[in-house]
Amino acid sequence: MSAIETLIGEFARLPGIGRKTAQRLTYYLLKTRPEDARRLSGAIDRVLAEVRPCDECGNLSSEAPCEFCRNTRRDAAQMCVVEEASDIAAIEASGRFRGRYHVLGGHLSPLDGVGPDELNIASLMRRLSEGVTELIVATNPSVEGEATAAYLHRTVAALPGLVVTRLARGLPVGGNLEYADGVTIAEAFSGRREM
Repeated sequence: MSAIETLIGEFARLPGIGRKTAQRLTYYLLKTRPEDARRLSGAIDRVLAEVRPCDECGNLSSEAPCEFCRNTRRDAAQMCVVEEASDIAAIEASGRFRGRYHVLGGHLSPLDGVGPDELNIASLMRRLSEGVTELIVATNPSVEGEATAAYLHRTVAALPGLVVTRLARGLPVGGNLEYADGVTIAEAFSGRREM
C-alpha cells in the first residue's frame, strides 16, 4: 500500500471522516508547505505525550490537576458527571455551569463488557463525600446513557444531603416539531415547565 493510501486510510478511521474527506485532507497536506504539515504532526505528537486524565475528575489535560479542579472560584458543592471529557466543552460553551466536573470514561454497556467497575465511579463516590450537595447527571440521552444515569442514581441515593438532578431533554432551539421523533417530543412534554 502506498504512503498516500496509508494516510487516507488513517484519516478515514477518525470519527466523522469518510473516505472522500480523508482524501481531501491527504492531498491538502501534500500541497501545503512541509513546515505546516510538520506543525500538525508535532501538535499530534505533543498532545499524545502531554495529555493525561486528571487524577481528580478524569478530564483530559496537560496539567495536573486540570483547569477546572484547580479553579477555586468554581462551586465545589455542585458536580456535573459526564460520560466523556469532550462533553465538558459542550457544557462550558453554554456558560451556565460553574461547578466541578467528573468524567466517567464511558457509559454502562453490558454487551460491550462495560460494567460499573470499568467506569470512574469509585473516585466519584469519594469526591461526593467532600461537600457536594448536588450531583447533576449529564449522560447522553441514549439507552446506555439512561442506564448509566439510573445506576448512578441508585448508587448515590443513600448519601445524606445529596440532591441528584438530570439535565432536561426535549426539542432543540430552532427545531421544528414535524422533524422531531416521538421520544424527543415525549421528553419535551415530560420536561415542560410553567411559563
